[in-house]
Amino acid sequence: MNVTCATKRLGRLCKRFVNTEVKRCHNRPRWIKPVGYETKVSVYNPMTKCKVPLILQTENVLKWYMCGPTVYDSAHIGHATTYIKSDIVHRILSDYFNIDVLMVMGITDIDDKIIKRAAESGKDFRDLSRHFEAEFFTDMSNLNVREPFLYCRVTDYVPQIIQFIEKLVANGYGYVTKTGSVYFDISKYDKYGKLTVPIEDTASSHAEKRSPLDFALWKTAKDNEPSWKCPWGCGRPGWHIECSAIASTIFGNSVDIHSGGMDLAFPHHENEEAQSCCYHNIDQWVNYWFHCGFLTLRDIKMSKSLKNTISIQDYLEKYSANHLRMLCLLSHYRNGIEFSEKVMQNAVAVINKFDNFLSDCDNFIAGRFKGAKIDENILLATLHDTRNEVSLALADDFDTSKAMHAIINLIGVGNKMLYQNDTAPDNNGVGAIAVVSNYISNFLSKLGISRSTVSTAENRQVEDIINNFINFRSVVRMRALEQSPKDTVLLKECDNARKSLSICGVIVKDQHDTSSWSWK
Repeated sequence: MNVTCATKRLGRLCKRFVNTEVKRCHNRPRWIKPVGYETKVSVYNPMTKCKVPLILQTENVLKWYMCGPTVYDSAHIGHATTYIKSDIVHRILSDYFNIDVLMVMGITDIDDKIIKRAAESGKDFRDLSRHFEAEFFTDMSNLNVREPFLYCRVTDYVPQIIQFIEKLVANGYGYVTKTGSVYFDISKYDKYGKLTVPIEDTASSHAEKRSPLDFALWKTAKDNEPSWKCPWGCGRPGWHIECSAIASTIFGNSVDIHSGGMDLAFPHHENEEAQSCCYHNIDQWVNYWFHCGFLTLRDIKMSKSLKNTISIQDYLEKYSANHLRMLCLLSHYRNGIEFSEKVMQNAVAVINKFDNFLSDCDNFIAGRFKGAKIDENILLATLHDTRNEVSLALADDFDTSKAMHAIINLIGVGNKMLYQNDTAPDNNGVGAIAVVSNYISNFLSKLGISRSTVSTAENRQVEDIINNFINFRSVVRMRALEQSPKDTVLLKECDNARKSLSICGVIVKDQHDTSSWSWK
């Protein structure tokens, strides 16, 4: 074949491929822009593959359903990052944009894995699921994840699930098999494939299914398995129907936001959307799908089945909740994070940068920080620019990474002024430093970062004792420095006192003729 013929053939193949892709994209279901109230926020839409305006059906009210845990084992930090990222978005919407967020989370407390684990341990499935459910709640509290408005257990909604399935079967979208299982008939729903291009998994196909893509709405009970009576015999819900029935019971025929991990887009969320649209006889059930990126170990998803997990309890023995939250804040919620000691140390360093700056601000305001020279005009102008950058970043699909870097830049400007080491310090900048410190503290609080240096009624007495000791040490240190030659014995004891305080969580900073301190 000569070059000309080969080129023509390649051109025909490319044209055929393009036409096929155009036809496939043209036939894919389109996103329907909601009718309602616009917000200041734009969000990524997995259907359009671009950012779209967030529009709410009810003014200033956002209805959010989130897939919760399957409670058969302890949660790991891969799970934790999904819930923390969702919590960050929740806090931004409610605390930053003043939207009333009504969040509902489903708890899967009946499932193949739960049944298997209960049988292996000799426990009742309810006892097993309640144990890990309680552990999950404790983990979320320890990670400062805000509770949803409602936690909904699947077993509490079995009557609603059965009614949901009955209607699908009656309208021809579901079929009952000879054994009493019920499947959703994909061929009856022409809008399947909204979130992804469906891939048939023939390996998991069942003899009773009409198509490999058909999915279980109800599973007939096996010997000695937990089961509920229904029109088709005894059995239990399929996985996908659980969330649809719960969310529909609470929110009706439309949900503003539905979220979960990236791995839930297909088949879980795809199947939810299909059966819910058929049940409610609508074209779009969820207006905005949110999917959080994975936490990985060397490009491998952290998963219980792969036995490469780190439990939340084990993680918290080495790091804090603030450190994991900062790790999430420094990345976009849709992006994956590769967990390593290096990335964790970076998150720790950023938290320390915030804590140290806020402590230095406190000490400067209290008159315990010498050598600073504050240019109020430059500092307040930087704060103004930072506010604008942060607002734009958070409104742009919750870009916390960009927002955090704007805050870090503001701290850099403030630190440069605090550490001028000027021989004739100008302390007229107290007001500007106070404004900046207050802004950063409030911003971190809104994102769920708890400040370790907050003074409470319980520790004010302790702080007074530390202040008195630091003042005493400062006098001793200055006397030792003024001696000629310097009193090295006293200076060494001052260093030992500083090291001892550090072990107790108190960081002492010596500047010229004064000393200041902060909590570690």
